[in-house]
Amino acid sequence: MKKIFALALAALPLFTALTACSSPAGGFDKGTAITVVSREEGSGTRDAVRDLFDVKDADGKENVTEEAITADGTGVMISNVAGNPYAIGYCSVASLNDTVKALTIDGVAATAGNVKNGSYTIQRPFYLATLGEAEGLAKDFIDFILSAEGQAAMVKRCVPIDENAPAYSGGRPSGNLVVGGSSSVTPVMQDLVEAYKAVNPNAAVTIQESDSSKGMNDAKSGAYDIGMASRALKDAEISDGLVPVHIALDGIAVIVHPENPLTALTNEQVRNIYNGEFTKWSGVQ
Repeated sequence: MKKIFALALAALPLFTALTACSSPAGGFDKGTAITVVSREEGSGTRDAVRDLFDVKDADGKENVTEEAITADGTGVMISNVAGNPYAIGYCSVASLNDTVKALTIDGVAATAGNVKNGSYTIQRPFYLATLGEAEGLAKDFIDFILSAEGQAAMVKRCVPIDENAPAYSGGRPSGNLVVGGSSSVTPVMQDLVEAYKAVNPNAAVTIQESDSSKGMNDAKSGAYDIGMASRALKDAEISDGLVPVHIALDGIAVIVHPENPLTALTNEQVRNIYNGEFTKWSGVQ
């Protein structure tokens, strides 16, 4: 038994050396390829990132690397980045959680306060839309959103457009509404529906999460009573009869895994990551 123990002790340094050679050094390896994650076509957030970071070719068309992974929705985007230490993505500031880390852009943090004061310029509007002027329950709900109570319900996630909005004075009509579209607007809408039900328990509001383009298309077709978009409406959508309602401003956060030591990027660096010029984290200086 003693002989076996002595042999084991003698072999320990060799085992340790072999283990050290065959195991990862640990920590974040900057030589690893960047996993670029982007949103699906039809996403208002994808359109905004393309424009705000100028991820375009010489003809003005989107120029995202072919290696990018597509995430269908805000939740999928966040899950992709949260599950990969070498991934980079983006999401609404309204949707941020502690499973990912938001980077500062050009030295400014992605917060609702910085969106409000204008220092964080990676921002875009949140819109609702109805086919023609809203009537009945849809009008009452929109009136609530634009009231003091509705604007207050959005403060924790985004920047309301009217700090001096009047108090809600609706008639509290009954009925059912279907509101659908942008996954970035969805968490804000969930807060609004909860606040609305507190003042109008007669209404039932169903939220269907998709993307901005589907939100507008389904509002036009009548599938949604109210569509949600994380961008301004397009001229063609307005020509087709949609009436836009601007409800808030939102920032777009560039996100990485919490283990990534990076804390800041410039607008140009984000562009070079998304267009494929930077392919490894070691190239991001």
